[in-house]
Amino acid sequence: MPITTVHVMRHGEVDNPEGVLYERLPGFGLTSRGREMTAMTAQWLAESGRDIALIMASPLQRAQESAAPAAKIFDLPVQTDARLTEAGNKLRGRKIHQSPLSLANPKFWPLYFAPWLPSWGEHYTDIARRMFRAVAHVRALTEPGREALAVSHQLPIWTLRRFVEGKPLVHDPRNRECALASLTSFHFDGSTLIGLEYVSPADALVREARDVTPGTSGASVNTGR
Repeated sequence: MPITTVHVMRHGEVDNPEGVLYERLPGFGLTSRGREMTAMTAQWLAESGRDIALIMASPLQRAQESAAPAAKIFDLPVQTDARLTEAGNKLRGRKIHQSPLSLANPKFWPLYFAPWLPSWGEHYTDIARRMFRAVAHVRALTEPGREALAVSHQLPIWTLRRFVEGKPLVHDPRNRECALASLTSFHFDGSTLIGLEYVSPADALVREARDVTPGTSGASVNTGR
């Protein structure tokens, strides 16, 4: 059967001057550099001859804005799937890098009892399941042999990647290979996943950017003002 590919893109740099853990909070759109990043990734898809037939995105503002350049280039609407959204985190809204010692406050201790789940947020297994279903849904909607773009967030993308690679879902966030505006591409033969690839088309801009969780990318840690 012809190979169908779902490119899962992380959003671009977020306008987050205070360096908060924005999680699913409303009102966090892209910076001008973030918009440039996503335009660069969309252009890379076009110039690489990618046959994008469908675009799906997380409902969060930064993901919808990140999908817009590709939607314009490929003349497609941006559809929305809530399963692509950011992972839930009970520390949302906190400036985790600006004042890391504050997280040692005893009031937060109940959140740390089971880091392997993790107990402070949406469980890795739940993230993996919903992301796998979302990508499978996008693949099913895409004509065999063509390609699709799904825009999501770092932790969900990285958790899905570890899940399909058969690796433990528990991990060190510093080791995430999922830069801003990057693509993690899943290749299917029918409904069978046969491989994946990773590329960071906007890497030059990523090295100038700030990110709450840079992972292995060249972005600096966003500690706020």
